[in-house]
Amino acid sequence: MTPTTGLQWPLDERGRRASGTPGQRIVAEALRPLDAEAADALQAERQWRHRYPQHWRALVQAHAARPTAVVASARAGLAAAWQTLPFVRAGQPLALADALRTPQRALQTLTLQGQGDPAPAPWTVPHQGRQLQGDSLARQIDRWEAQGICEPAHAQALRDCLAHPEWFDLSDQHLVLLGAGSEAGPLSWLARWRAQLVAVDVARPAPWKRIAATVQAGNARLLAPLAPGLPADLNHAGADLLTDTPDIAAWLAGLGVPLAVANLAYLDGERHVRVSLAMDAISATLCAADARTQLAYMATPTDVFAVPDPVVTAVMQRYAGRGLAKKLAQWGARLGSRGRGFAPHITERVDAGDFGTWGLVDALVVEQGPNYALAKRLQQWRALVARADGHRVAFNVAPSTTTASVVSNPLLAAGFRGAQAFGVEVFEPATTNALMAAMWVHQLRTAPREFAHPLKLLVHTANHGGLWRLPYLPRSVLPMAALMGFFKRG
Repeated sequence: MTPTTGLQWPLDERGRRASGTPGQRIVAEALRPLDAEAADALQAERQWRHRYPQHWRALVQAHAARPTAVVASARAGLAAAWQTLPFVRAGQPLALADALRTPQRALQTLTLQGQGDPAPAPWTVPHQGRQLQGDSLARQIDRWEAQGICEPAHAQALRDCLAHPEWFDLSDQHLVLLGAGSEAGPLSWLARWRAQLVAVDVARPAPWKRIAATVQAGNARLLAPLAPGLPADLNHAGADLLTDTPDIAAWLAGLGVPLAVANLAYLDGERHVRVSLAMDAISATLCAADARTQLAYMATPTDVFAVPDPVVTAVMQRYAGRGLAKKLAQWGARLGSRGRGFAPHITERVDAGDFGTWGLVDALVVEQGPNYALAKRLQQWRALVARADGHRVAFNVAPSTTTASVVSNPLLAAGFRGAQAFGVEVFEPATTNALMAAMWVHQLRTAPREFAHPLKLLVHTANHGGLWRLPYLPRSVLPMAALMGFFKRG
């Protein structure tokens, strides 16, 4: 049996490593500075796996209403996570902060150089069988904005990228990809834009052969870690974010250059929380070591977000403006589902005082579970904290995408196939890759925006595929979309 090492859940009273109660406690600690009563209710919840969405809403609503307390809440949540999950070394649990101060191995560096066309590749976007560029891409961007697939700032950023092809020469940028082989990640584009890449992924030959092939076909330079004492070749490249966290952080800090760090890794189930915390530990270490460190995140739209009043008004108007026939049909469906079907998406506004009026969009998919939601929330918290501490942060909500991890869930896969009937676009990985790579370039090349309400950072440039502007609570129509999708395969 392989001994337990690295970042782990704590042992419970039965000697098991379970995520439920510790994860619940982490979220409660983030909520406590805002609403102690709601935090106690969250901590006392006995059906966390099924009722976590209501507590997520309580947290985001409190954030929306009390903008000056948002960063303190995020710090509390991160502190609770760092204190809750130990780093196990030689069978002994260490506090994560202590483990980071005592790396055990000095990782070696493997260097790869692209052999392709030395000129930066022009940015294009593959979409539904076409390769969009120039005017055709500009028209598609206009359609996405007009249809509510993305927010206006996302569309404008893409137009800016079209207007500035010189931005895509990234030879002056050192870009760290934590989870470099991620299916929805930007590697395939960055490798063609002359970037100085630093790739971290698990030490297995198969992913590194794919990563190396991508890099060698392009014009980027790539650095990769490998364990000391091993041959410097692809068969030994890589390091494990979960077990080599302190060593990776020290290796990256030792590169001695300003780094922009993209947190991309995904793992199934409870491991997603652990790998998100591992990336957080590395990101926090680099931020502490160099004030020039930048962070980048690719968030999911299937979460709860606070959105400003223009979005709230548009959603409420769409629900109120349904035709009589649609209202009657949906009334019958709501009656038959005991009020669960075709529920209104936004029913009230949140008064943030001088910071304006906000509302909650709630696209949580209960089946994804609280671990998935917590893993993504850790990333939001670090983005808010790093921004408050003076670091540049690129935070982009990416549309729902047909990655292998998503379509492996039959309900989600069917729901995505049927989503078009409700005005939601689900993107292919190649399209998402192209859009998110360009968004990162935009945020590397332009001055950071100032936001009065800190939560604006999380939603300003969102491409949510239309989920957030649905008139209906997304999970109240997911069964209908899934039913349609089961008859619409392929």
